[in-house]
Amino acid sequence: MILIDTHVLVRYATDDHDLGKRARVEIDRSRSKDQAFVSAITYWELAMLVAHRRIELEITVAAFRDQVLDIGISELPIDGDIAISAAELPDQHKDPADRLLVATAMANGLTLLTADKVLLGWKLRGLRARDATD
Repeated sequence: MILIDTHVLVRYATDDHDLGKRARVEIDRSRSKDQAFVSAITYWELAMLVAHRRIELEITVAAFRDQVLDIGISELPIDGDIAISAAELPDQHKDPADRLLVATAMANGLTLLTADKVLLGWKLRGLRARDATD
């Protein structure tokens, strides 16, 4: 069961070759078992990246979200417990979206699939992260 980081999701959906073959297979396998998830914060982060022209999509973020849900990647909400857990994480990572992703993965017992070297190197009890460039 995996939680897919924002950039990994975009690479997967756009068939970007920067996504590792093993990661692509893992997403496909997890989707087929209804075990592939994204956090609701992913769509906020993506909308912000598009608004600041750091990522270009050929469709709206809302349409992108619909496509992701249609292919069997489920969305997990951010509740109060996850928000508090994200705030209580050590200060090794300042990005609030990434902190929420980590807290979501930990709260749901998911492996975070990411290419973020800071997240991959973050040694937290209960956090499992896998490199999406493999």
